[in-house]
Amino acid sequence: MRWTLLLAVLLSGCTAFPATTTQGPADTRVPVGVFDAPTAKAKLATLVVAQPGRLDGYDRECNEGKACVFGQPWFDTDGDGCDQRSQVLARDLTNVVRKEGRCAVKEGTLHDPYTGATVTSVSKVQIDHVVPLAEMWRSGAAAWPPERRTAAANDLRNLLAVQGKTNQSKGDKTPDEWLPPNAAYVCPYSRIYVTIKSEYGLTTTTAEQAALNRGLATCGS
Repeated sequence: MRWTLLLAVLLSGCTAFPATTTQGPADTRVPVGVFDAPTAKAKLATLVVAQPGRLDGYDRECNEGKACVFGQPWFDTDGDGCDQRSQVLARDLTNVVRKEGRCAVKEGTLHDPYTGATVTSVSKVQIDHVVPLAEMWRSGAAAWPPERRTAAANDLRNLLAVQGKTNQSKGDKTPDEWLPPNAAYVCPYSRIYVTIKSEYGLTTTTAEQAALNRGLATCGS
């Protein structure tokens, strides 16, 4: 029941995690609800360190009867045409133009936090799960009920609009394997990552924890 209620809140974009970011330049913004740096440092130290699990059973495809273990991507639960992708685009882009009578974003400008580049075509923008869904699966989500996995996959705190080709290069890599090329965003990225790992009780590895500690060290005092 708890996760069904949380899912409804997350997918509706309502009060718990509104579709807004903290104010500031693109290379410092984070979604509302993300830990500040001191809290992230403290929470990182409490994460359980364990070897990652296997990817057995992991499947994000939803067509032709496939498992779709994190639910339908960007599922519009209330039927208002404003799915999570649309919410994140409207939150993270500037000069947003929506399709007439709909929530979907057709135009806007992205100041990409990962690279510092400016992207003016919505078709070249992708929505990144900062903690990749494959990593969630390996670090605990494989044992979750479907409702909790769907809630996590659509948690606005873990979603960022980014340059598509950079998102593709990141793939399912963890922070010990990949960090934003834009050094100014390493701190915010690490804060988001720790927030999700902590809030969902996910495990970490020694290498990942060390990389996150280095990332949080760039936040300053």
